[in-house]
Amino acid sequence: MTKELVKFALFAAVTAICSQISIPLAPVPINLGTFAVLVTGVMCSTKLKFGGAVSVLIYIALGAVGLPVFAGFKGGLGVLFGPTGGYIFGYLLMALICGFFYIYAKKLQNILVLVTGNVLLYICGTIWFIIVTGNGIISALMMCVVPFLIGDALKIAAAYVVLAKLKFLR
Repeated sequence: MTKELVKFALFAAVTAICSQISIPLAPVPINLGTFAVLVTGVMCSTKLKFGGAVSVLIYIALGAVGLPVFAGFKGGLGVLFGPTGGYIFGYLLMALICGFFYIYAKKLQNILVLVTGNVLLYICGTIWFIIVTGNGIISALMMCVVPFLIGDALKIAAAYVVLAKLKFLR
């Protein structure tokens, strides 16, 4: 169990580092946090099906207490409950879904699992953004989803390749 706990902490750190590799784009920055969560969800869920979510929960807890782990070296409850907080909380669902279903899928089905995780992230983040900002759905989609589609497709492809190289394809 100690090995698993160390893995969870390590991948929480990887997520924090990848979140800093970002391009500020108002209101939601482009960053590699989603890539890290895709990989974390699978890599940490080999023994415990919810292990990826545990790692993401550690990441969120670190940010909640004020450590600058979120994009742009931000941290604190203000970020979590601000306009982009839904995406951070959505990381939990993304990691859970990817970790739980990826190992049961076969080759190209794995891409579908990663895409599903990303779509759920969009849903969580966009609904939260609408509630917090009062924007309409079309406006929110144009700000929070459309600009990210190509980049997220590339992150999904990269995660698929990384996981394949690490022998996580069945």
